[in-house]
Amino acid sequence: MTRVSFYFGLTSMVILSGCAALPDRFSGLFGGGNDGLLPAPEAVSEQTLDDSPPPPPPDGASTVEEFDTTDDVDRAAALDVATGGGLSLGVTTVTLGDVTQPGIWVRTPLVSDLQMGRAEAGGESINLELRPSGGAVGSGSQMSLAAMRLLGLSLTDVVEVRIYGG
Repeated sequence: MTRVSFYFGLTSMVILSGCAALPDRFSGLFGGGNDGLLPAPEAVSEQTLDDSPPPPPPDGASTVEEFDTTDDVDRAAALDVATGGGLSLGVTTVTLGDVTQPGIWVRTPLVSDLQMGRAEAGGESINLELRPSGGAVGSGSQMSLAAMRLLGLSLTDVVEVRIYGG
């Protein structure tokens, strides 16, 4: 039994000695450094139809109001909906999309090209950008924070939304 303990102890020391050679990027894993395990994501510029899209949220944003950088003009344009306009593309299940991507949009497999359209849910209707997701039809969609707020949708729910194109 002592021989097993000796080999177990020796093996443990060899394994643990290799931990000193781990890269520095793991130093913050257990609070040993100021940086996290992964580098901060870089801002991704999404293609948009808006000539002057809303700015990205400020660094350190933590509230819904801070993440929703659309202004009154953007919101008014989204709410200025012509009734019954557009061709119904179908119904999609929507969840909250990337909150760091500003604007009023839905990323959906119901379109293959960036275009303006309309979304209806819960008796509300808004104009918004339809952005292709590249997913299979039926795979669901992601909607911007601003669009979900304008439709009166809960940010944590999975909701069915009717999408209209053109």
